[in-house]
Amino acid sequence: MGQRLAAAALALWAGLAGAAPVTVVDDAGRRVVLDAPAKRIVSMAPHITELLFAAGGGARIVGAINYSDYPAAAGTIPLVGDNSQIDIERVLALKPDLLVVWQSGNTARQLEQLRQLGIPMFHSEPARLGQVADSMLRFGQLLGTDTVARAAAASFQADIAALGARYARRSPVKVFYQVWDKPLYTLNGQHVASDAIALCGGENIFAALAVKAPSVGIEAVLQANPEALVASVPHDPSDAGLAMWAPYKTLLAVRNGNLFTLDGELLTRPGPRLVQGAAILCEKLELARQRRGQARR
Repeated sequence: MGQRLAAAALALWAGLAGAAPVTVVDDAGRRVVLDAPAKRIVSMAPHITELLFAAGGGARIVGAINYSDYPAAAGTIPLVGDNSQIDIERVLALKPDLLVVWQSGNTARQLEQLRQLGIPMFHSEPARLGQVADSMLRFGQLLGTDTVARAAAASFQADIAALGARYARRSPVKVFYQVWDKPLYTLNGQHVASDAIALCGGENIFAALAVKAPSVGIEAVLQANPEALVASVPHDPSDAGLAMWAPYKTLLAVRNGNLFTLDGELLTRPGPRLVQGAAILCEKLELARQRRGQARR
């Protein structure tokens, strides 16, 4: 009888412990308090979906925004809209106990609509590589999946540290990262892609601009004379991509053949796959260094 009472007491204690309130601070500096680990989550950005899966919470995502396409299991999650229009009624019908939103990607109007629902809301905005790992840890707390989240974060941090040890102190390479060509857009130093460029020993020529995704002129790029141009692989026939720079023969990157493309999602989504994108970028910037030496011969 004593053993059974002890077992019952232990089970009761475990149940109470599992239902203990959870408190974390989000990327907007707000305290997010849950009565218990989240069971039904709506993800409002593709990078959030990836982070939640990495933290062990993929099965708890009951709704996601368009383009939440990784990992493959994300393809089965019901969609609740896109960055221009979220279906609030659909969100409510999913009965979420946590909304994870993206300050830069979701409009102020949409965020206010979601806030009025009264559902706990976590703002996700990783701007540094280290914050990606930290996001996994905080999602692990919110989900009660700390063990999985800690392992994922540790793996991410170890891979990033290895890349930094190999490339960060190599001779600098001035880089222009092209988001789009019509109009010409880039990213400033507050975007995680710029952090990846620095990790590889690169220098983002527009890091100092105030706007996170600024429009720049061709003349500004020519004046900065970057040694490497980097852009996403074009998916739209109307996107000229880096081919637009071919006529500018005096541009150092063009002269040395350093027009590099990669899967932009690997570098611009602040999620666990950033390690892959950074590794590809580092290899390309190393190629630029090699070509620099060849050009001097």
